[in-house]
Order: sequence, then structure tokens, then C-alpha cells
Amino acid sequence: MKTVCLAGMMGAGKTSVSKILSDKLNMEILDIDFIIEQKEGMKISEIFAQKGENYFRYVEQNTIVSVLKNENQVISLGGGAFENEKTRKFLLENSTVIYLETSAEVIFERIKNDVSRPLLCDNMSVEKIKEILGKRVNNYKFAQITINTDGKSQIEIADEIIGVLNYGS
Repeated sequence: MKTVCLAGMMGAGKTSVSKILSDKLNMEILDIDFIIEQKEGMKISEIFAQKGENYFRYVEQNTIVSVLKNENQVISLGGGAFENEKTRKFLLENSTVIYLETSAEVIFERIKNDVSRPLLCDNMSVEKIKEILGKRVNNYKFAQITINTDGKSQIEIADEIIGVLNYGS
């Protein structure tokens, strides 16, 4: 089966849904942020604080290119991974990218108590999430498939993805 990459905002459910997909489809699971944290020896928020977003995006791009195979992987991307044009093009050419479309209000409810979000550490609000989403949404729309996650459980989202991919469960 072709590799599936989940894209979308922080709090869209990429990590949780990728775990369910991996189990149901018997595919290898990779979480790009987790791989970067292991490689760098620090949390994403610490990388942002100590080395900056540009450094993080560089490491993110290299990590994606180095781990992605064309088949049998479910990959959870970082929320901003699809912003980089080279990364986006590489992902679209080598995998099926699924955008987990989630409203700012739902994202806020899911992550409002999470202090580890580097882009929201100074301003955890629906307005700030809308601002970030507004900057990213046009790039997310390049994904081959869009699944709206609002009001759905992680299992429902995974099952919908499997149905759209026609992989069977």
C-alpha cells in the first residue's frame, strides 16, 4: 500500500489517527516530530526556543526525505511541515497526503491546556489559531484528500480515511 501522510494543524489528530491507521492497515508508523525530538535530544518547543523555527524546518525537511518510503507507512507530519514547498512537493510525489481539516475552535478545545505548542506559547487563543490556519490552509489544500475531523472520533476519522483510500479494514 502507498504511504499515507497526515497533514494538518496542531491538534487536528494526526498522531492519534496515524496510530489507529497503522494498526488497522498493518503499516509502519512514523511521527516526524517524535523522530526529530529523538534525533535532536530535545522537545520541539526547546528546538524552537534554542535554535529557531528556520533550523527546525530544515531538520524537519531532511527528516521527512530520509524516512519516507513509497509504501507501507503511515506518517504523522508536524503542523507546519506542508508549508515548505520542497517538502510539500516531495510528499505529494511520494505518498498520499491527507489533510485533516479541523476548525480553529475545535483545535483550541483539544490543545488549550497544552503548553508545549511553540507557536502558541505566548498566545493560546482561537484568534491566534485562526491566524496560523489562515496562513497554512492554502497549502493544506494541495493534499490529495481532505477529511473534516470536527465532531468525529479518532476511530471515525481513521475509518473514513480507510474508506476513501479503499484499503479495506
